Amino acid sequence: MANIKSAKKRIKVIETKTARNKAIRSKVKTSIKKVEAAVAAKDKEAAVAALKAATVEIDKAASKGVYHKKNASRKISRLAQAVNKIA
Repeated sequence: MANIKSAKKRIKVIETKTARNKAIRSKVKTSIKKVEAAVAAKDKEAAVAALKAATVEIDKAASKGVYHKKNASRKISRLAQAVNKIA
């Protein structure tokens, strides 16, 4: 356990940031699962709507530094490819 005041503060700050990052990651994962479920059901309209929502969530996560910019771009690209493959 930390004895120095600044170290104690850092522990609190890290806990807060970790909780925030987990919440954002969870939102992103949920939105990705919704897109994948719509793609599996071959529901084009639902997949497109879910893709828009997922894109927004992923972009927000990237802008907040939870995901790297290129990681976010790759996730969006793969989801878009999956949606576009639906006939």
